[in-house]
Amino acid sequence: MALNWFKRQSKKKEILTRDGILVKMHAKDKYEAIEMVGKILVKQGKVQASYIDAMKARENMLTTYIGNGIAIPHGVGEAKDKIIESGIAVAQFPEGVEFGENQKAYLVIGIAGKGDEHLNILANIASACEDEKKVKKLINSTSADEIYEMLTEEVS
Repeated sequence: MALNWFKRQSKKKEILTRDGILVKMHAKDKYEAIEMVGKILVKQGKVQASYIDAMKARENMLTTYIGNGIAIPHGVGEAKDKIIESGIAVAQFPEGVEFGENQKAYLVIGIAGKGDEHLNILANIASACEDEKKVKKLINSTSADEIYEMLTEEVS
């Protein structure tokens, strides 16, 4: 299953857009990486700026590293009030970013899910990123367009 759900979700705005993807990024730590994806969500009008702090607070409670080189930072609880509309932002880190002991993320996917949409977003990300070959291609890609196409391709 691919993230084509993101393309179908809203007629007026996509949850994942090409300009919501950064490639070849470098971050000194997981908090800087979270800041990068959070700023994309803010710039796209998906969340209020204070949502970034909620993403970092969530990371302090429990890592958002899900394995296979992927982290999915997001805010929870009261942070839901900071979400304007659902969206995701992707940052690719070819050298990786430490999200914990033996937990290096090469793809950091910031999530903002309005209402209960966060559950669908998380499920779709998990499905799309369980294929190790596909994740490797995402990590090694040099193009936001290529990453967008891989994450939104239709699956038969």
